[in-house]
Parts: sequence; structure tokens; C-alpha cells
Amino acid sequence: MNAKAGPTSLPEIDVEEFRKVVRSRRSIRRFTDDPIPEQVLEDCLELATLAPNSSNLQPWEFYVVQTPELKAKVAHACLGQNAAKSAAVLIVVVARPDSWRDHARQALKDWPEETMPPIVEKYYRKVAPIHYNQGPLGVLGLAKKAAGLAVGLTRPVPRGPYSHCEMKIWATKSTALAAQNLMLALRAHGFDSCPMEGFDECRVRKLIKLPAKGLVTMVVAAGRRAENGVYNRQYRFDQRQLVHYL
Repeated sequence: MNAKAGPTSLPEIDVEEFRKVVRSRRSIRRFTDDPIPEQVLEDCLELATLAPNSSNLQPWEFYVVQTPELKAKVAHACLGQNAAKSAAVLIVVVARPDSWRDHARQALKDWPEETMPPIVEKYYRKVAPIHYNQGPLGVLGLAKKAAGLAVGLTRPVPRGPYSHCEMKIWATKSTALAAQNLMLALRAHGFDSCPMEGFDECRVRKLIKLPAKGLVTMVVAAGRRAENGVYNRQYRFDQRQLVHYL
């Protein structure tokens, strides 16, 4: 992907094709032996990284497990689920609540235009180092929370993240959006996926040599769906129960 590419005009979009992608995406429990072509996998991962994310700090990483021996071990750590055992590839989707400082510096360094708007430069140089920094033992976060409670009595203010725990939530929200992009991209290419939360995180972390502060958000099994890959008919609760118009 060319990070310095300029803006382009909006393409024509066929909503029915998008609807087909969304409606045909299912959590697939069994895959065929067909591999995912390298160029397809690379495209899906690029589309994943185009997901919206907080302050464009991109707090995610993707560990693509393809080698048979390691894939078998990760599948075992995923409790031996059929989706994990039969997948062509396993993608460990990781949230990085600790990468914000380096990524803020990188945003300044890699800005894609000749001139960076002053407000953007100020944000990455001054605002982000205060907003996301929790300080030793979370002391700065507690101070920011107290200040936010006081100022918030008279006007709207950002409410957090105020702790290392809230930073984990912050990173996970953006990472989950990237994972959804990844799964929809796979479906658009004619492949499928299964996002798995059932895994032994300690074992997965050890197998992929994950840095200490990385969080395994999910393990995505990917491949071409087998005929018996869908276990049950899809259903959702009544939309009126869950959508509220105010």
C-alpha cells in the first residue's frame, strides 16, 4: 500500500454486492484443503489495516500462522476447534495498547503530505502524550480522571482512557474493527473465516512470541468453506429490540 497516495474521487458502489458479502459471511467451522493465494491474503490484510481507528494510531498487529507445525500447535491452543484444525491459515489478531507513543512519533515522521496541519502536529506532539500516558502505577491517569470529573461539571470533556485497563479497551475496540474488515475482505475474495475467542491465551502468546503488553483479541481461522462448514441456520434477534431511535 502506498501510504503517500493522494485523495481519490469516490468510486461507484453496488450496495447489493456489499449486501451479498455481509449476508454470506458466516462463522465457518470446517474448511477445505484449498490454500489461500498469497496475493489474496496480502490484499485482505491490507484492507484490514484500512479500518477506522482511534487517532490513526493503529494499535494492532496481525500474526499470520501458516507453517503446518506451528499452525497445529496454535490450533491445539484453540481447544482443538474444527475451525482451527482445518483452516488454511490462522491469523492471531493482537491489540497493542502500548504502541501509541511510537505510533504517534511515526505519524509525525510519515505524514503523507508535504505540510502537516499545525493542529495535527500539535495533537501528536503534545496532546497524545498526555491523553494516552497513564504514568507510573497509573498515577497520571488518576490525576486526569479527577480533572475530567471537575471540568466535566460545566462542559463536555473526553472521559478516559484513565487507566492501563482502559487503554486495553481502547486498543481492543480499534483492533476489532480491523478484524471485521479482514473477515469481510476474505468473503469478498471467495474465502471464509471464523473468529475464535475460545483459546488458551497463555499458550497462544507463547507460541507466537507475543510481546508482554500485546493482547490477543481473537484468532481468525481462514480458508475456503467446506460443504459442512456451516453448522446452523443464521438468526438474529428482532432489530426493534436492539435498535433505538431517539
